[in-house]
Amino acid sequence: MQIQGYFQLEFEAVRDAFAALFEDPQERGAALCIQLNGETVIDLWAGTADKDGQAAWHSDTILNLFSCTKAFTAVALLQLASEDKLSLDAPVARYWPEFTTAGKADITVRQVLCHQAGVPAISAPLPAEALYDWQAMLHALEGQSPWWQPGTAHGYAAITFGWLAGELIRRVTGREPGDVIVDRVARPLGLDFHIGLADSEFDRVAHISRAKGNAGDVAAQRLLQVTLREPEALSTRAFTNPPSVLTSTNKPEWRRMQQPAANGHGNARSLAGFYSGLLAGDLLGGEWLDAMVQPHSDGDDLTLLTPTRFGLGVMLDQPDQPNATFCMGRGAFGHPGAGGSIGFADPASGVAFGFVTNTLGPYILMDPRAQGLVRALNDCLP
Repeated sequence: MQIQGYFQLEFEAVRDAFAALFEDPQERGAALCIQLNGETVIDLWAGTADKDGQAAWHSDTILNLFSCTKAFTAVALLQLASEDKLSLDAPVARYWPEFTTAGKADITVRQVLCHQAGVPAISAPLPAEALYDWQAMLHALEGQSPWWQPGTAHGYAAITFGWLAGELIRRVTGREPGDVIVDRVARPLGLDFHIGLADSEFDRVAHISRAKGNAGDVAAQRLLQVTLREPEALSTRAFTNPPSVLTSTNKPEWRRMQQPAANGHGNARSLAGFYSGLLAGDLLGGEWLDAMVQPHSDGDDLTLLTPTRFGLGVMLDQPDQPNATFCMGRGAFGHPGAGGSIGFADPASGVAFGFVTNTLGPYILMDPRAQGLVRALNDCLP
């Protein structure tokens, strides 16, 4: 496999680890970007980007980043809070009055950001087309009762986070949420990141497919068994209602829509650049970044059925959980996306890391491919 791009010689071991990923014949395409104290030390890509494995992955190839998107959305909300456009501890219903029904009057913006709001899923079955209907999803959320007493537990809002946070942005700014996030977070840093992709960009989007024959770790298997056997469980509803959630990533309507939980499109370079910008103070002031990475939720996740640790819109490291560590240090923070893509920062080392792949793995938190790259990186750091 020919590896394209750039690496500083002292990080050759990371380049070799990246190349080794392609020893697996199922690995289709991937990219890796690492910045150290704002300087790019690795920017690599390889493999194929199309459905048939014929078109090469290029420097400007982008793909669906799935839940890596959530961190961008959280930063935009925190920026609005820093400008007194909204308050983290105000009820969501202050900005979105229709949300107050069904026992949700006291749910706060902060609880949305740290997955304590109690609405990670819709219990009433929805048609597949509801995924693309913003108002239909708002109405479903407005009518949904919390799955637990808000603030007393946490459960990852895999997809509903996008409508909850996105509608807050829309109500406060009067603009579509993806436009606001890109204007506030991506454009100032020159990032190739999009929420609501223009048709003119489709020809450089990598086709995403699943690898076969890997059952994943214990946590992934546990979640899979629940979704297969318990159709009305919170976890099942979170990932399969609307039923189109798991089958839409390559569809034009998914790329075009603005779903700020899961349909950001970008590349490894945009992830590393985003986290480098956070570390440099270019996106949030120090006190707001501190608030973002302060532990808010820690322990058993009622959606993912495995321990998670969240700040405000970002996942925090769990060094004692093999499936939940960024492999650098307890201060690392970021967000994985479904199937293996991940972006994170480690303030102690100054590392900003982005890895993307169009070969989806079965893991629900950290993917072993990315973790292996980070371990190789650790060996190269002074």
